[in-house]
Amino acid sequence: MFAKVFIRKEIVPLTLTKFTSIYFIFVGILIAIVAFLPFIFPAQQLFVKNFWVLFGFMAGITYIAYMLVDIGIKRDPEVGVMAIMGSIAVKMIFCMAFVLVYSIKAKGQGLLFALNFFSVYLLFTAFEIYCLLRNLRHQNLK
Repeated sequence: MFAKVFIRKEIVPLTLTKFTSIYFIFVGILIAIVAFLPFIFPAQQLFVKNFWVLFGFMAGITYIAYMLVDIGIKRDPEVGVMAIMGSIAVKMIFCMAFVLVYSIKAKGQGLLFALNFFSVYLLFTAFEIYCLLRNLRHQNLK
């Protein structure tokens, strides 16, 4: 019985303040990695000229998408999945618009931009989905 207390893992839902703190830690780690990579590979151009605009846009749109889902789940937990799908669709539409505007404004470096964009997009999306699934897992246990 004593071992069960320590082995049992409580699943706590993420509040918006807890998500915000974890999110800023995640963003800080990504910024540190991005700042450190040019020192590891000095001869290679790893990032497009306006990479920080891309990074800031993805960080902002991911946070807004999570806030929309959090509000949707709190209002009506039955339609939580629809809120998740809606936020993913809105995020994808805004990201496609960003790619279109960036492609029109900046000529050249298409492959480098695509690699930068999709790597940042996938990192932020994976983090967002992990946090959303953590909240949905908590609802399934009720």
